Amino acid sequence: MKKNFQVDLLAITPDSEKLIEEAGRTCYLSFGKITKDSEKKFIKMLIKSGHHSVLEHAYATFRIKGGSRAFTHQLVRHRLCAFSQQSQRYVSEKEFSFITPPSIQKKPEALKLFNETMETLKKSYQKLQELGIKNEDARFVLPNAVKSEIVISANLREWRYILQLRCAPDAQWEIRGICNKILKILKKKAPTVFEDLDMAPDPI
Repeated sequence: MKKNFQVDLLAITPDSEKLIEEAGRTCYLSFGKITKDSEKKFIKMLIKSGHHSVLEHAYATFRIKGGSRAFTHQLVRHRLCAFSQQSQRYVSEKEFSFITPPSIQKKPEALKLFNETMETLKKSYQKLQELGIKNEDARFVLPNAVKSEIVISANLREWRYILQLRCAPDAQWEIRGICNKILKILKKKAPTVFEDLDMAPDPI
C-alpha cells in the first residue's frame, strides 16, 4: 500500500495558526493578548470549547497520486472541499495501472483471478477504442481498481472532520493509509490544530 500512493502538500495558508488566532480574537476583541506563542493556547481553547468555525480561515491543498477510483469515490463524499481529478474522459486509460487489495494479494487463487480480470478489462477498453468508441464511453468497462490522481483543498476544520473519520481503525484500508499520511503532514504544519487526532496503524 505504501508504495502505491504519493501524497504531496501543494499549499497551506501561511502562518495558519496565527491567522486562526487573529480571526478568533476578533470575537472577543482580545488582540492585546497576542504574543509570540499565544496561538497554541488559544487554538486549544477553541477546540475544547467547540468553537471550530474559526479553523475555517486556514486552508490546505494536497495532491494524491496512485490511489484507486474506489478511494477517490469515498473522498469526494466530503462536500466542503474543492476537488480536481484526473479525467477518464480526456485521459486515455489504455495502459491503466491498478491497486490490488491486500486481502487479494494474500491468496494466490484470488490474486490470479483478479489479475486476469484486470487484463481482460484492459483489453476490452483498448478494443472499444479501436472500434472508434470515445474514452467517455469506453471507460464504462474500467474497474474501481484503476489508479487515479486527485487534488483536494479544504479548510482546517473540514480536514479535522475528514481525518477523524478516515484515520480511524474501522476506516477502509486504502483511505486510512492515505489519510494517515495527510495527518502526519498537517501535524507538522499546523501542530496545535491537529495534535489531538490520532492515526490508526497503517493497514499493511
